[in-house]
Amino acid sequence: MADGDELDANNESTPMIDREALEARIADLERRSVRDRAAVERLTTEEVWSLDPHHYLRDGAGPAVWLYVEGRTGGRLYEFSPDQFARLERAMNRWLECFARCHGVDLEAEFTLREAAELLLETRNIHDVGELLTGVPPDG
Repeated sequence: MADGDELDANNESTPMIDREALEARIADLERRSVRDRAAVERLTTEEVWSLDPHHYLRDGAGPAVWLYVEGRTGGRLYEFSPDQFARLERAMNRWLECFARCHGVDLEAEFTLREAAELLLETRNIHDVGELLTGVPPDG
């Protein structure tokens, strides 16, 4: 058993992510979501419509949801503090708001990481997750 590993219910070693690495990943996601949300807010409606809405899912909400999935179901067990969990969830919601705004929908997203993760595991597609959560219809 390596340092930082814990034993699971079957007395098997489960690798734990370094707490500092986890905090750095969450802080990066949080910073980027704040920056992206502020940038979208400053744009005119026409400018927002010219953006790629799926960027906010692919490069934003997706990585946030996946970090949660990794921590709950992956080969590693992440022990999220209540603060880290709340920050990760807010980051995901900011990106979902950006996605919706690109489609002309103003949304105050209050989705849970759990519901997003369940949809991601079911659909295997963050674009579907964004559309299902926000109610924004797919392109086309």
